[in-house]
Amino acid sequence: MGQNNQENKIERQVPKGCLAIKVGNGNEQKRFVIPVFYLRHPLFLQLLKGAEEEYGFDQKGMITIPCHVDEFLFVQDMILKERRHLHNHHRHNLVGCFRI
Repeated sequence: MGQNNQENKIERQVPKGCLAIKVGNGNEQKRFVIPVFYLRHPLFLQLLKGAEEEYGFDQKGMITIPCHVDEFLFVQDMILKERRHLHNHHRHNLVGCFRI
């Protein structure tokens, strides 16, 4: 039993420069680990505005984005495409942030 708890703890760790969020409504929620630079992106800020309207500023624990997972994945794809376009000549070590 101790090993299971340790494995679960390792799985839930969030890399430096990232944060864990929940996306979805009700029982249809999924956990994502995203880079913190998302918090400054206008598309992600719109999702946060939806969270504010749904839950207010009093959310406890992990940020929950109340949209469909597919919508979040679309926004994530747009953010990453834009970032690749703007920083095409730089390599970013963000792969560790995109664990589910």
